[in-house]
Amino acid sequence: MVHGTKAFLPYLKASGDGHIINTSSVFGLFAQPGMSGYNATKFAVRGFTEALRQELDLQRCGVSATCVHPGGIRTDICRSSRIDANMTGFLIHSEQQARADFEKLFITDADQAAKVILQGVRKNKRRVLIGRDAYFLDLLARCLPAAYQALVVFASKRMAPKPRTPVFETNDEPRL
Repeated sequence: MVHGTKAFLPYLKASGDGHIINTSSVFGLFAQPGMSGYNATKFAVRGFTEALRQELDLQRCGVSATCVHPGGIRTDICRSSRIDANMTGFLIHSEQQARADFEKLFITDADQAAKVILQGVRKNKRRVLIGRDAYFLDLLARCLPAAYQALVVFASKRMAPKPRTPVFETNDEPRL
């Protein structure tokens, strides 16, 4: 993302018109246990894009930036992703259960997501949320910035069969 922005931004500025669209995630708005590495990268995308947008606004060069925060988008990514074995029992009962849960959560159609992104760019929005889940999690994190974390821990304890070692404390490579 950073390298791509550095490569294309000079051309956009030279044209006097353009828009950088960086995709974060709802996990760039809302942290979730067992996903610390993923959360960190998505928060980084958000921070980079927000700072870039402010810099471009100050330069008045005709180029802008938008950070996209999709919730669950119905694509093959979920079906083909690997579930970290360390997460079984930490936040999920089994890989099969995790996939079934993801299928229920991934409700936004990819074509609809693309339309929402384009509409956000046309309106020059700083942030674009995609899906009801994204709006809900954004609202929760904004309205209850400290309390939402306690709520997530509480919900995770109820869902998980037993506590496990967090991924960052193992020697395993983190995976989705």
